[in-house]
Amino acid sequence: MKAAKRGQTPGIENIVIEQVAEPGEPGPGEVRVRIHANSLNFHDYAVAAGMMSSEAGRLLLSDGAGVVESVGAGVTTLKAGDHVVSCFFPDWEDGPCPVTGFSGTPGDGIDGYATPWVVRPARFFTLAPQGWSHAQSATLTTAGLTAWRALVVNGGLKAGDDVLILGTGGVSLFALQLAQMMGARVFATSSSDEKLTRLKTMGVHAGVNYRQHQDWGKQIWELTGGRGVDHVIEIGGPGTLANSIDAVAIGGHIALIGVFTGLAGDVPTAQLMAKQAALRGITVGSRRHQQEMIRALDANRVTPFIDKSFALEELADAFNYEYSGQHMGKIVIEQ
Repeated sequence: MKAAKRGQTPGIENIVIEQVAEPGEPGPGEVRVRIHANSLNFHDYAVAAGMMSSEAGRLLLSDGAGVVESVGAGVTTLKAGDHVVSCFFPDWEDGPCPVTGFSGTPGDGIDGYATPWVVRPARFFTLAPQGWSHAQSATLTTAGLTAWRALVVNGGLKAGDDVLILGTGGVSLFALQLAQMMGARVFATSSSDEKLTRLKTMGVHAGVNYRQHQDWGKQIWELTGGRGVDHVIEIGGPGTLANSIDAVAIGGHIALIGVFTGLAGDVPTAQLMAKQAALRGITVGSRRHQQEMIRALDANRVTPFIDKSFALEELADAFNYEYSGQHMGKIVIEQ
């Protein structure tokens, strides 16, 4: 079977597509899963490109969805025929996060899902949403769960809240859908007027082109009538944080998710204190969070925005498309 691996020399152009042995039957506590789809995240790009340390030959991609083909002795949570989706932190069942890094994350510290068949412990998967395609389900592991934890678990999102999303990537568009699902109003930023127009057709109340307005945080503040937004999905990091604080309401919540503008920078502490806002870093979520999110999705008619699909052997092209920033929503691999 085919497998996509990190090359001996890091780099998207050095991704190796090779034939590997198909795994055997699952042992005690394990399941054999036919992986039908994956989705791409910046984390996956960073591993493949060498921006994050990972072993040469690592099987790539943290997100995988497919069908359980067989189960090992003692497995009671899943059965043959179940549609499943992988967990980003398979060893984080519930409660506070037990790790600070990615040593147990598929596609990084351990092998991922860029291959048609895997045998893994049953806890590495949860049931997928009912009626979803495998490509749709694969978008949940990282982007969907990050948005859910940011808004619902940590943010306490409620009807009538205002939410600000930055850009049109997978996490931001999931946040848009979850906010709408729960009766919140959504504002957005983008570098493209065309994308802002498309966002409005998706239900965004108002948006600001951040290339045209360097003070876009103040622009968002004014668009809310001088109240500010209750939640900010902050994906930029140090280069955007000051504007996010400008945009947030007094006592609001900023979920720090990404570091696209750098790994370190100044934090305007006086500004943050004046807003009495909560700033909290978030890295995906637990297996319990994922199960709760999927129950909510099963109860509502929500499906993810998928921009484009690639084949496994086109993984390098898919990563380059992701890096170009042209997409809106998720990019998927279908096997």
